[in-house]
Amino acid sequence: MSLYLIGIGLNDERDITVRGLDAVRKCSFVYLETYSSTLACSVADLERFYGKKIIPANRELVEQGNEIVDRAAFSDVALLVIGDPLAATTHIDIMLRAKRRGIKFEVINNASILTSVGITGLQIYKFGKTSSVPFPETNFQPVTAYEVLKQNRILGLHTLPILDLKPADNKFMTVNAAIRILLDIENLL
Repeated sequence: MSLYLIGIGLNDERDITVRGLDAVRKCSFVYLETYSSTLACSVADLERFYGKKIIPANRELVEQGNEIVDRAAFSDVALLVIGDPLAATTHIDIMLRAKRRGIKFEVINNASILTSVGITGLQIYKFGKTSSVPFPETNFQPVTAYEVLKQNRILGLHTLPILDLKPADNKFMTVNAAIRILLDIENLL
């Protein structure tokens, strides 16, 4: 039995690779990680195209729960990730948990925001470190995004800021909000 970490691309149900689709179709359980990005299609669209029932997986289920890895001990299980499954540490963690338990796993890569940024016309080799811009919360406003932007600018590199989102709350950071957050950080430093 195996755990498949499958990147499903950035747009809709048709972005999955043939290899990824083959893996999905042989799995007994198919989860979709729902907290790090969104698609331009519904879960029902994915289910129709893939021919499988899809179980939504929130952050708690993926990062703290054992259900996915436990099921992979006796069944083929897929964790679908929008973009590429290894672009976020949360997915690396579930892979390592499976490995520690002796459960086979396979990673099936796909396009991600990190590789698709070339559509901007900027040279991908000229991008420096990437950083997320999180929504500020009470007693939580990390300055990492600002520091990364500042360092990349000193080095003459482009910066790809990853804007925070909370799909369960229908909350998606805008570019203007990210700029305000970065300016607020600058004023604090």
